[in-house]
Amino acid sequence: MKIKYISIVFLAASTLSYAQEVKDTLPKESKIEEVSITGSRNKKRTVVNTPVPIDIIDIKQVSQSTGQVEINQLLQFSAPSFNSNKQSGSDGADAVDPATLRGLGPDQTLLLLNGKRYHQSSLINLFGTKGRGNTGYDMNTIPIGAIKRVEVLRDGASAQYGSDAIAGLINVILNDRDKGFEGNVFSGMNLFKSPGNNDIVSDHKIDGTTFDFSGNLGTKIGSKGGFGNFTAEFITKDYAIRNANPAIYNDPDPAPRQRFGDAKAQNVYFFGNIELPLSDGLRFYSRQGFSHRNTKAYAWTRTANANGNIPEIYPMGFDPIEDTSITDFTFDNGLKFKVADWDVDFYNAFGNNRFTYDITNTINATLGVKSPTRFYAGGHSLLQNTTGFNAVKQFKVLEGLNIAFGSEFRYEKFEILKGEEGSYAMYDINGNIVTPDTPDYLLVTNPLAPSDDNKRPGGSQGFPGYSTNIAKNRNNLAAYIDTELDITKNWMISVAGRFENYNDFGSTLNGKFATRYAITPQLAFRGSVSTGFRAPSLAQKYYSQQFTNFQEGKLVTIQLASNDSDLANRVGIAQLKQETSVNGSAGFTFNTGKFTATIDGYYINVKNRIVLTGNFSRDDLPQDVRDDYPYIDQVQFFANAINTRTKGVDVILSYNENLGSGKLTATLAGNYNDMEITKVNTSDQLKGMENTYLSPRERGFILASAPKTKVNLNLNYKINKVNANLQLVRFDKVTLIGYDDAEQVYNAKVTTDISFGYEFSKSFNLTLGSKNIFNRYPTLRTTQVTTGNTESGGIFDPVQMGFAGRQIFARLNFKF
Repeated sequence: MKIKYISIVFLAASTLSYAQEVKDTLPKESKIEEVSITGSRNKKRTVVNTPVPIDIIDIKQVSQSTGQVEINQLLQFSAPSFNSNKQSGSDGADAVDPATLRGLGPDQTLLLLNGKRYHQSSLINLFGTKGRGNTGYDMNTIPIGAIKRVEVLRDGASAQYGSDAIAGLINVILNDRDKGFEGNVFSGMNLFKSPGNNDIVSDHKIDGTTFDFSGNLGTKIGSKGGFGNFTAEFITKDYAIRNANPAIYNDPDPAPRQRFGDAKAQNVYFFGNIELPLSDGLRFYSRQGFSHRNTKAYAWTRTANANGNIPEIYPMGFDPIEDTSITDFTFDNGLKFKVADWDVDFYNAFGNNRFTYDITNTINATLGVKSPTRFYAGGHSLLQNTTGFNAVKQFKVLEGLNIAFGSEFRYEKFEILKGEEGSYAMYDINGNIVTPDTPDYLLVTNPLAPSDDNKRPGGSQGFPGYSTNIAKNRNNLAAYIDTELDITKNWMISVAGRFENYNDFGSTLNGKFATRYAITPQLAFRGSVSTGFRAPSLAQKYYSQQFTNFQEGKLVTIQLASNDSDLANRVGIAQLKQETSVNGSAGFTFNTGKFTATIDGYYINVKNRIVLTGNFSRDDLPQDVRDDYPYIDQVQFFANAINTRTKGVDVILSYNENLGSGKLTATLAGNYNDMEITKVNTSDQLKGMENTYLSPRERGFILASAPKTKVNLNLNYKINKVNANLQLVRFDKVTLIGYDDAEQVYNAKVTTDISFGYEFSKSFNLTLGSKNIFNRYPTLRTTQVTTGNTESGGIFDPVQMGFAGRQIFARLNFKF
């Protein structure tokens, strides 16, 4: 069905996004031959008549008026049910923003690229970040300049799309313009001003300087409708340091982190989207993506007299730097053709994510003054290849029957890449690697520390290297059917089912039923019920590492034992199995043209969620385990540890009206989300240790994965060549629990963004604006920061709007 492009813009405004009336930057793209709406394989289905809630976000319009250059942060401030925060002091998560939908885990939302499963990041979230113990998708591997729109399905979709879609899915649609060049130049910076009474200091009054250039070229290929669309983008961003003021918070033991804040980054992207008719009825398509991202993030401060410091090298102590490199590649190809009136899509989607660590400004303290100050710490990679087909046909049954079926075969490979020896080894006084048989008198000690706590830690400080190479793989086979029947012109039903078999844990079968009934031409009811699942990731099954971490200012050695390890088996940690869910939603839509309203309630019950357990101390372990692992202070595991129940409501109201010589568009979007942990699944051997298996602190962190409410209000007014945009976002309070088991309440906050755009000509426009213009920060933790009890080691944690403060920006758009 042909649909005017301008209607897509209207749908974006009426469902969510920044409801703007920016002049279409693609005037020649007036029609789209085929619009695929996420959540339905019916080509005749549009976003206004689907039985489940779907948000269509026009990325070009949204990005035009904001200070965001990455898709995660753009969605954070435009979609209330989506949450993603920049991290600090969270190891690899400082380079990958964990993202959640409806407060569930980062790995419980599926990411698609042009309708095909996208590969996950190889990173597993571990410290100081939401989604601990979860893998997830790195949306920031896809440049904003390559994206046409984003479709967010806010409903469980495992029965349609497979693993990971418990909370819903996000489908990123690439540009498909076939003519012209469009460029964007962005420059932004933070204007630092401390909240409170100079409680925070920064290196500079102007910091976080960001530059972004993207160019998008569209061209015709041949004379039969083929096209190529190519995007190149470059982003550079400087540090934005937000330290607790040492003149106020100067307790030397422990001292607050001295380099807390946004990391430094440099990103390069290239994406292509090609479609080419090969003959009548046969069409080839190819999507290529490459990104390389380098991030430099500060780890926690090592003080001058710390066991991990060598004063001869760092007389004043030091702040290790995690220099991470992420290389991401995607290559999807397919053929579309007809077989007996069935529209068939045969495809192969390949993706690979490689994440490596260079640790600089560091030492291995057991090497003493001979220690290098830089180590290659290894890394991890994930490869995914999906081959499949989908067939769709419409039948003249009642008012229309659509049947889609297909199959997929997916292969995954996860690797841990070994670092250099000095990055992970602990050496004795003779320079030999410490083993369980090494006597205490040969261990390297710190003469400045008390004798009961003076052992120097091994490995690179800030992030210890990986000590072994690990390569694990698996495959799965899936088959599915997806049907939609219009019983009458006003009533439709949808039924879907999916079977999957994994070679490492078995099979799963899931189903979904959804319906929509138009009560009047303006008012409709919609609802769904489904079962879902998420397979444990390879990283969750096989990841292991020994590392040091700060707890209440003290450095402890922690063993994260892989799920298949001897250590996990001996303390009763069961083999991982799939998470399962029951999802339900019900709501109403109302549309009069000028006014649109949607309200959708939802219920998500998840069993056997995989998270990291709490830290078991040496005293919690059997004596024989303590004897075999003498240099471990604490140990933790991946486990199907909890059941959760989530209830919530999404409300979206949109209104547009001609006002004077211009047009006003207003959108109010809100999410209410309430999660509870209904059960802790301890093993028989760990009965009575539920508060260690999942401590109150870890419970609090899981429940704080999203504010209970989040509300966006956007006002846009366009008159002639001038466009003004105002956005308010209210983040509800967030409650964390510190290492001292005390609650830390981050009060509700409201951020304000404003921008003004002027169109000099059809080919040239300029936008000036400010993000967080009133310089809002999370609530200061003035007591906890001096005792080392904040999660991130700073004076606040990465919650709500983040910690960069006020930003100003200019964005120039041009085309020819």
